[in-house]
Amino acid sequence: MKITSLRPLMSSGGRSDAPAGDASIRGTEAQDMAVEATPDRRAQLIRYGAIAGGALVVLAFVMLIRAWSASEYTVSRERLRIATVTEGPFVRDVSAQGTVVAAVSPTLFAVAPGNISYLVRAGDAVEAGQPLAMLVSPALENEYQRERATLESLDTALARQRIEIRRQQLRSQEEMDLADVQIRAAERELQRAQSAWDKGAIPERDLRRAQDERESARLAYEHARETAGLERESLDLDLRTRRLERDRQALTVANLRRRVDELTVRAPVGGIVANLAAAERANVAENAPLLTVVDLSAFEVEFQVADVYARDIKPGMEAQISLDGSEHAGIVTAISPEVRSGQVTGRVKFQAQPAGLRQSQRSSVRIVIEQRAMARKFERSSDITSATRAVHVVDGDRAVLRPVTLGAASVGEIEVIDGLKPGDQVVVSGISDLRDVPEIMIGG
Repeated sequence: MKITSLRPLMSSGGRSDAPAGDASIRGTEAQDMAVEATPDRRAQLIRYGAIAGGALVVLAFVMLIRAWSASEYTVSRERLRIATVTEGPFVRDVSAQGTVVAAVSPTLFAVAPGNISYLVRAGDAVEAGQPLAMLVSPALENEYQRERATLESLDTALARQRIEIRRQQLRSQEEMDLADVQIRAAERELQRAQSAWDKGAIPERDLRRAQDERESARLAYEHARETAGLERESLDLDLRTRRLERDRQALTVANLRRRVDELTVRAPVGGIVANLAAAERANVAENAPLLTVVDLSAFEVEFQVADVYARDIKPGMEAQISLDGSEHAGIVTAISPEVRSGQVTGRVKFQAQPAGLRQSQRSSVRIVIEQRAMARKFERSSDITSATRAVHVVDGDRAVLRPVTLGAASVGEIEVIDGLKPGDQVVVSGISDLRDVPEIMIGG
C-alpha cells in the first residue's frame, strides 16, 4: 500500500503555501519518502505471529496438564495414617486367633472287624476304665481259640521232648556205667595176670592180652563219656528249639488274648463321650473309629499362623492368651511341620488353667519370638511388611517415595534397617492404590 508523509504539499515553484512569516522554520520534508510493502515481508510477519501464538497455546496446555497431574495424585490428609520413626525397645511377636480344645481327646478304634454295640451315648460322663461299647468279632475269637489249641499242642510236644531227653540221658549214663564196670574188670584181670607173670605161672602173652583188654575197656569208657556229653548238648538244643517255638506261640496267643479283651471298649481317660462314629449294631471294619472321649480336666489353645513364622516358633516359647477380656500366661507345646493353605497349626497350654473353660471357645494368642533393647522402628500396617522396599515419607504437603530396608516385623511395629531416621514420618496406610507413585500431594 502507499505510505504518504504528513508534510505539507509544495507548490510547483518550490515554495510552501505557508505564510511568509514562517519561512525561517525548516520541516522534515526532505527525510520522508514513500515505502512500498513487499509480499515476502508480509509472509514473514504472518509466520512470526503464528509461532508466537502456538507457543502460547503449548505453554497453556503444559500448565493445564501439570495442574491436572497434581490434582490426580492429591490425597486428603484425613485419609492417611502416618507413623513416626522412633528408637526404643523392639519386641518381635506373632499374633493369631485360636480355639480352646481338650488337651487329651483320644479316639477309640475297632481292633477287629465285627458288630458294634454301644453301652453309652454322646454327652455321657464316663470314668477311666469304664466299658463304653462291645465289639462282637467271630473271626478274632476263632483265631484266638485256634492259636490257643496250637499252643497247647506245643506244650505237649515240649513235655514229650523233656521225657525223651531224660530217656536218652539214662541210656547214655547206662552205657557209660557199663564201660566203667568193664574197665574195672579189665584192671582186676591185669592185676591177676601181673601177679601170675611175676610168679612165672603164665606166659608174657597172657600178660600182654590182659593189658590190651584193660586199655580197650578204658577207651570204651572214654568214648561212652564223650558220646554222653554230645547227646546231652544235642538234646538241650532240641529242647531249646521246642521251647522257643512254644514261647513264640505263647506270644501270639497273648496278643490275641489282648485283642479279644479289647473287644470290650473301655474309656482311656475320665471325661465325656464326644461322639459316636458308627451306628448301633453296625458292621465296622478293623481300625474304624468308634467314639471319642474328651478329657475336660486339661485344655489347650490351638492356633494357626502363616507358614513364614513356622521356623521361628519353637516349643517352650512364652505366649500370652487373651480369653474373655483377661490375659493368661501360656507356653507353646507343639508346632506342626505340615503346611495347609499357607497356614501352620500349633498348640499353647495354660501355665495356670482358668476355671470355666469350654470346648471350641474363641481366644487370641500372642507369642514372643525375640526382644531387643534398642532398634529403629515405626508403627506397621497390613500394607507394609518386611518385604517392602519403598515407603512414602511426608515432606511438608507432599509424600515422597523413598527406598528403605525393613527388618523383623511384630504385631504392631516393624524394624528399620536403612533408609529412615528417627523423626521421619511414614505413610503406613491410605495410599495402597498409589504405592508406586513417586510423589503425592497431601490436601488439607
